[in-house]
Amino acid sequence: MFDDVSRLTKLGNKKKYDRYSNPTTALLETFPNQYPERNYLVEYVFHEFTSCCPKTGAPDFAVMTVRYIPDKFCIETKSLKEYYMAYRNEGCFMETLTNKILNDLVQVCNPRRMEVIACFNPRGGTDINIKAEYVQSGFKE
Repeated sequence: MFDDVSRLTKLGNKKKYDRYSNPTTALLETFPNQYPERNYLVEYVFHEFTSCCPKTGAPDFAVMTVRYIPDKFCIETKSLKEYYMAYRNEGCFMETLTNKILNDLVQVCNPRRMEVIACFNPRGGTDINIKAEYVQSGFKE
């Protein structure tokens, strides 16, 4: 039995979200940066990131943080959330997916500087935190 959401109108387009696989740049949208002459920091912290261990299929939970200095484009937040949700059923090592996320985000918005920090819940008593960085050629802070 599923909840009837057909009468709800405030939370989006009334379509059930079922894209829990295939995280690609096609899910990401950008908009023009209104202040491209200025260096400023944008930070997104997503507390509900989930993926799977590629070997066991066990879930991996993380807080995913993206910090970037935009150039000509900014990342649209809702599309970033949907992109993250597409990892839900993806079997991927933590190091691999952190670097893939960085590569995908850099590809769509070409920031001056960006870092992706993935802080995974402890597994076997071990904290796993990964930080991947990108700096645009010629950019100096």
